[in-house]
Amino acid sequence: MWVLSILQQSPRNGAEIMDQIEIATQGWWRPSPGSVYPLLEELQKEGNIKKLEDGRYEITEKGKQEFEWPWGMPKKQSHTVDEVIAEINGYVSYLEDLAKSDNSKLAPFSQKIKELQARLSKLGTD
Repeated sequence: MWVLSILQQSPRNGAEIMDQIEIATQGWWRPSPGSVYPLLEELQKEGNIKKLEDGRYEITEKGKQEFEWPWGMPKKQSHTVDEVIAEINGYVSYLEDLAKSDNSKLAPFSQKIKELQARLSKLGTD
C-alpha cells in the first residue's frame, strides 16, 4: 500500500515512486522496476489508480476508498481463491528475500515455516 500512500500526495511515475520508497526507508530499500511496474499495472486493472497522459499515475476514488490511513490496510472484503493464493505468493517471496539477505531473521521461525509447508502440501492433493 506504499504506492497508494505515495500517490495520495501527488501523481508520480514509476521511477518517482521507487525514489520515494527509498527516501521513506532512508535508503534501506529501493524496490526494483520488476516489482513496481507490475504492481502499478495490477493497481490500474483493479481501478485503484489511473495512468495519466504524461505517464504519471494518479490514485482514483476507488483507490482512496481502499486505502485507510494510517496503516494502508484494504477494507475487509471477500477474496477469491486466486486472490488468496496471490497474496500467499507475495508473502513467500518476502520470506525468500529474507532468506537471501538475512537468514538469521527466519531461523527462530523455522518450525512454524515447516508446519505451514506441511499444511499447504496437503491442499489440493485429494
